[in-house]
Amino acid sequence: MTNRQQLFFDHLAQTSDFPLALEIDRAEGVYLYGQNGEKYLDFISGIAVSNVGHRHPKVLQAIHNQLDKYLHLMVYGEYIETPQIQLAEALVKTIPQGLDNVYFTNSGTEAVEGAMKLAKRFTGRKEFVSCFNAYHGATQGALSLSGEEAFKRNFRPLLPGIKHITHGKIEDLEKIGCRTAAVVIEVIAGEAGVRVPDVAYHQALRQRCNDMGALLIYDEIQTGFGRTGSFWAFEQYGVLPDILLTAKGMGGGMPIGAFIAPKEIMSVFKNNPILGHITTFGGHPVSCAASLATLNVVQSVLAGGRQEAGGERQEAKGERQKPEGERQKVKGERQEAEGERRKVKGERQEAEAAPVGICNPDPNNGEFAIRTNPIQAKSDLIRSLLVHPKIKEIRGRGLMLAAEFESFEVLKPIIDRAIARGVITDWFLFCDNSMRIAPPLTITEAEIREACTVILEVID
Repeated sequence: MTNRQQLFFDHLAQTSDFPLALEIDRAEGVYLYGQNGEKYLDFISGIAVSNVGHRHPKVLQAIHNQLDKYLHLMVYGEYIETPQIQLAEALVKTIPQGLDNVYFTNSGTEAVEGAMKLAKRFTGRKEFVSCFNAYHGATQGALSLSGEEAFKRNFRPLLPGIKHITHGKIEDLEKIGCRTAAVVIEVIAGEAGVRVPDVAYHQALRQRCNDMGALLIYDEIQTGFGRTGSFWAFEQYGVLPDILLTAKGMGGGMPIGAFIAPKEIMSVFKNNPILGHITTFGGHPVSCAASLATLNVVQSVLAGGRQEAGGERQEAKGERQKPEGERQKVKGERQEAEGERRKVKGERQEAEAAPVGICNPDPNNGEFAIRTNPIQAKSDLIRSLLVHPKIKEIRGRGLMLAAEFESFEVLKPIIDRAIARGVITDWFLFCDNSMRIAPPLTITEAEIREACTVILEVID
């Protein structure tokens, strides 16, 4: 055991008896590097956090620029801070209509807690509905929503008045009643093993909430920021929530979260009592600057823009090292290619003129169509490569996938061998027989093939 490992086990609070304990020295793109030259392809993005990869240059530049200006100034909402207002405006623009007020938090769990308080204050009700096998965080309120009793039993008493329904089961929506303040639900059930409901379910859910006067809170902490092939997963269902939650991939590796709602709803925090919800570090300017850069990169990925992934950056670096004459030749070719790209961009912008969040339903499968983009292409590639008798099925949307095996006993050694071979995968809290696949959105085709080759080899 190294000295650092000893310090890790002696002084860092542990949450299990078997942490991975990988010693990471640095990270770049889709790779993590150990102190002794180890190289790991991060096929889970730090659990759907590093959506634009590790240390994306545009995120780093935004962080550096903000560091030169100011860090923390004042508790949330008192000063006009440019990173906050720019990010809030950009977030609102990603949403079709209605949700125009953003409250920044430090994490997804805090976004859940804030949204629960908001729903209770606005509706005057105390009851919540969430799903079995759902995970919304580990604090008291968020844990109360969790649908797995084993995670809650030893921390009771928790919040009363929590009902649970089965994700995707329309019949269970009858449990949403006139006492329900809000339904808190993932658009796609993540820790349950990436369960994707059909359009009819979310539309029935929206209608039931309308009929009962309950708020609909979509937890897009894991699905947001391009993870499922659209900026928000709810865009694929043609349904707008009353409150939207985000975090994880939002910060490009920096800690930040948010809950977003109409001003009419959010304004109840202003009085009775005044300062109805407060935070010291929520909306930290450096995190907001990083998040805005991340948002722009994700939108570029979804639009098919050139990605500065690891391999392409190395290629560009090699070209810069060529003799001047050759660089000039390359520059000329680039200018010619740029003209073509601008033409394609113009055609793409014309095609994208329709509202971002309103897609037409596909009558063949009852789902809302996702416009073709690189995320979908990468998802299709993974599905086409990971074909093996031991893989029962692959579920999910975009780069939020679950590969199902017979049991945890079959899967766990495969995960361990993959990590030993340099590919990091994982399992799900409430579906331990399925492998988590959630690489950075910026992963290249070559990197996908590299990871899938290793996974297939260690299965054998």
